[in-house]
Amino acid sequence: MFEEEKNTAQDKKWHYEHLAKKCQSALIKNNFGAFYSPTCDDARNQVLGMIPEGSVVGIGDSITLLQAGIIEALDNDKYKVLNPFRNPNGHYFPNGRASIDMMREIFSADVYLTGTNAVTLDGKLVNTDGFGNRVAAIAFGPRKVILVMGANKIVPTVDDAIKRIKEVAAPMNARRHTRHGMAGDLPCGVTGVCSDCRAPRRICCATLILDYQRKAMTDREPRINVVLVGEELGL
Repeated sequence: MFEEEKNTAQDKKWHYEHLAKKCQSALIKNNFGAFYSPTCDDARNQVLGMIPEGSVVGIGDSITLLQAGIIEALDNDKYKVLNPFRNPNGHYFPNGRASIDMMREIFSADVYLTGTNAVTLDGKLVNTDGFGNRVAAIAFGPRKVILVMGANKIVPTVDDAIKRIKEVAAPMNARRHTRHGMAGDLPCGVTGVCSDCRAPRRICCATLILDYQRKAMTDREPRINVVLVGEELGL
């Protein structure tokens, strides 16, 4: 009995499914496309099924996409992938210019794939960027946007979403970049706490809150789509 009590996997799975499906209904009411996938494998299949062969696919920096195996699944001749954070050898671009140029090129992509920092139970998407390339592409640009997220990023309100970004996502992301030698001047990457810094490489510069998606007369399906995964993913 005691050994069984140690295993909370089933309870956590139930909890995430409950949250995700409630959030899914709210997103649909706000005109977003919303899909529930119990596992990473399901999410990967869902995403690939939403991308026509021959598409130009832009990538936004996302641990979730890597964990779900989506980046690897796109590595074939079916798509033209634009990833401003990796060169063809899989490493970070050696200079910022090449990365920035590709970020701009992504605005005309057929599909844009990325994660999301938080989503509220009433169906609002909240994201914060350093450059602003990700939030800009989500809001307007690529013809289709697919956001993949773990149920651990579901929060009650927009205030909770911003708090999560400041206290969880940003410090861990800063720490990740610090390990890569790309953000050594970020205080939160050292202390783990947001100090509302003025560091040159600050990663919390532009915040986008999407409350609702307008239906364009020419669109037969939602432009912005969210794949909710019943697992812990990303930062």
